[in-house]
Amino acid sequence: MEDRSLSQRLHLDIPLLFALILLCGVGLIVLYSAGGQDMGLIYRQAARMGLALFLMFLIAQISPARLARMSLWIYLLGLCLLGLVMFSGEIGKGAQRWLDLGIVRFQPSELMKLALPMVLAWFFADRHLPPHLGRIFIAVVIIAIPVLLIAKQPDLGTSLLVAAAGLSILFVAGVSWRLIVGFLLTAALSTPVLWYVMHDYQRQRVLTLLDPEKDPLGAGYHIIQSKIAIGSGGLYGKGWLNGTQSHLEFLPERSTDFIFAVFCEEFGLMGVIILISIYMFIIVRGMYISLNAQHTFGRLLGAGLTFTFFVYVFVNMGMVIGQLPVVGVPLPLISHGGTSVVTLMIGFGILMAIHTHRRFLSF
Repeated sequence: MEDRSLSQRLHLDIPLLFALILLCGVGLIVLYSAGGQDMGLIYRQAARMGLALFLMFLIAQISPARLARMSLWIYLLGLCLLGLVMFSGEIGKGAQRWLDLGIVRFQPSELMKLALPMVLAWFFADRHLPPHLGRIFIAVVIIAIPVLLIAKQPDLGTSLLVAAAGLSILFVAGVSWRLIVGFLLTAALSTPVLWYVMHDYQRQRVLTLLDPEKDPLGAGYHIIQSKIAIGSGGLYGKGWLNGTQSHLEFLPERSTDFIFAVFCEEFGLMGVIILISIYMFIIVRGMYISLNAQHTFGRLLGAGLTFTFFVYVFVNMGMVIGQLPVVGVPLPLISHGGTSVVTLMIGFGILMAIHTHRRFLSF
């Protein structure tokens, strides 16, 4: 047995850890400007990030074998909490998404972003791959139950992220392209039904995406102001703390969903290239860890968590630049908020556990 380095004994992946800390630092810098230079806001966000990093370290100590044994129970717990939200959840901004645990308010849908890929990776881990049609059907049911419960709250953004996490496991497990194409065609044909069951505000978001100038002072205001902020940044940006759209309060939700527009205005195209490069490094590192896992559970789970992180970034940037409907997805580790930061860091802790709990063979 060969000697293990300190990082391996601590179950930390140093390149991934460095990129995550760097991204958190960038987030605090941008949030200081977007939040009106409120140091109280920065201290609270830094405390959340510190807690998230600590939880990431704790989760990294758990072996993938133990995580696999826990997966089904975590998934069932998540379903129970989602059901509890329907009956006794707190209502905020017109949606019933939260549980009040006394000390903190908790959003069970965040737990499902981890629980769903875990239970699907466990479900496929000891079975022949690619899966046959019966197992695919069971997996689709496993995905559909929490997605529908979350969409009912309503929380379209989170339900899409949870669905993406589950479907990514199916893709990595080797579902045939025929089934994938068939699913996409079915989804396209069911668009009229989806439109019928959508809430009025969700339909309005789609219409606003197609023509934001139709209601420039109402539904289209967010997107129009966001595009102005992004375009005014130019090549090098206006400089940190010099963004006019955010500081003159033209840009709504500037510290949460639309913080990317603040970043674009102040740091320009060159800053965006650097930010996307950090994101791409994290995604590539996550896929590298997944592909080099020594067990099927680790490969499937790692790929699912990495793909979910990619969808986070893609959806937020897409909606801020006006290419996707506004669905309330934060920019990972940049936007203000605690729940999503903790969830993401726990996911990266699982990735580190997959990478560092490996057998080292001597020859």
